[in-house]
Amino acid sequence: MKGNFPLDKLKNIQTPFYFYDTGLLRNTIHAAKSAANKYNYHIHYAVKANANPRILSIIRENGFGIDCVSGGEIQAALNAGFPAGKIVFAGVGKADWEINLALDASIACFNVESIPEMEVIHSLAKAKGKTASIALRINPEINAHTHHHITTGLKENKFGINLDCLDTTLDKLETLSHVKLTGLHFHIGSQLTDLEPFMALCSRVNDIQKQLLKRKIIVDIINFGGGLGIDYEHPDRNPIPDFQAYFEVFYKHFPAYPHQQIHFEPGRSIVGQSGSLISKVLYVKEGSSKNFVILDAGFTELIRPAFYEAYHKIENLSSGEQPETYDVVGPICESSDCFARQIDLNKTQRGDYIAIRSAGAYGEIMASQYNCRRLPAAYFSDLL
Repeated sequence: MKGNFPLDKLKNIQTPFYFYDTGLLRNTIHAAKSAANKYNYHIHYAVKANANPRILSIIRENGFGIDCVSGGEIQAALNAGFPAGKIVFAGVGKADWEINLALDASIACFNVESIPEMEVIHSLAKAKGKTASIALRINPEINAHTHHHITTGLKENKFGINLDCLDTTLDKLETLSHVKLTGLHFHIGSQLTDLEPFMALCSRVNDIQKQLLKRKIIVDIINFGGGLGIDYEHPDRNPIPDFQAYFEVFYKHFPAYPHQQIHFEPGRSIVGQSGSLISKVLYVKEGSSKNFVILDAGFTELIRPAFYEAYHKIENLSSGEQPETYDVVGPICESSDCFARQIDLNKTQRGDYIAIRSAGAYGEIMASQYNCRRLPAAYFSDLL
């Protein structure tokens, strides 16, 4: 089954470009919101997945907060109309100008990843006569069993405060008068389709809460980050992740203290399936050992296959002929500019329209102008 693409309208647009199914996006947001509301959980959308202004606007309209990892993302959130009180700022390397931007905007919280960062936030807040609310990002040392480029919760990763440094960090915090501890933050990795690592995370956070209770510390917010995956192989069969099962894991395995808020930061699971990269076939190059479909899109438009060895379902929107086997590649002067090797695709010819599915997350946002190429435009199903 092929996705719902209005090919007659798409043919009038210069390729390559991103096409977003706004109906699916809204249905996904509704599913996540309904599942979270059942347990009174709070959602902050991870803007790094996709910062397209219209997508941010749709997400804001549904009442989500927002999770940022740079000053640019904070500005994008503010420009999209997100209230500063719903913005949290994570990231292992926050520059002074980014911290000052966040302080001036009076964002909700900084997710702090080291003692030196905490000291800098304190110093800059003091200079402004402010007190910054912070959550300590703890590295829970849990193997999420995902691609090594997107795991974040192991001791070897750069993210967060290691468990054996927690007491030292809390000792230092007591000496800083212009930062206030309001929460704990965790994130163990991305594209997790097995929920068991989240159960392990709950257990670890339970233990950390007990450790803090010995110091008479009970934080207001527990932020479990994001990481829920999507079905890249079957985007039509499973267009919306099972948010109910995801949130139920935390409800069953993490007994929050009274009045604690539980926060989540989904990104990919919100926007991933709603976006596709639409490209046109430039050439079909036949060889003695394999045939190549050469697209006008490359890793400048979608870098995930080259960077993460990621799989995306690829469909020929123009052809109904019997499948043949191809390598699907782009025009970039790099051997890594390959979307898929030896896949079956309906018999393909020059001018056919190709959809690379499940590209709504980490697609448009990671596009580059390598080879002096133009950045891809974005179009929306309800605006064609």
